[in-house]
Amino acid sequence: MTSTPAPIARVSAQDEAAILALNNEHAAELSWLEAERLSFLLGEAFYTRRIGDLEAFIMTFDQDARYDSPNFLWFRERYERFVYVDRVVVAAHARGRGHARRLYQDLFGHVERAGHTLVTCEVNTAPPNPASDAFHAALGFVEAGDAVIHGGKKAVRYYARQISA
Repeated sequence: MTSTPAPIARVSAQDEAAILALNNEHAAELSWLEAERLSFLLGEAFYTRRIGDLEAFIMTFDQDARYDSPNFLWFRERYERFVYVDRVVVAAHARGRGHARRLYQDLFGHVERAGHTLVTCEVNTAPPNPASDAFHAALGFVEAGDAVIHGGKKAVRYYARQISA
């Protein structure tokens, strides 16, 4: 017997505390957020969705966002129009259910309907994250560059994926 996958829904203000907790559980891979910063970022976001009772979430920005992340700014310096995937998080108890893939596929449809043609993201390279590299390659992302950021504390690989217009 197969169960129906948990629905993908828009993130609302009522989700913020749970998003903050899930984000900060993964601060080493993402970045630590305070509640005020999360509220600001959600207000700037192009696309934010969650699955179920916050089994997973995604937050993205387009080129017009007021966002000072060095990764986002790297793409802004190189591309006129893009959607940047800032963070995708799947709760430990919900891993292996295809949530990240579902969120990306939903994002790709939203991006296309909005008239964008490029989705970007980054993956940490120090320490290496081969599972994320393989995941993004399977979704059609190709390497676009790399950088060492935060005063040498973090290294990343940048990816881009074309979306049919």
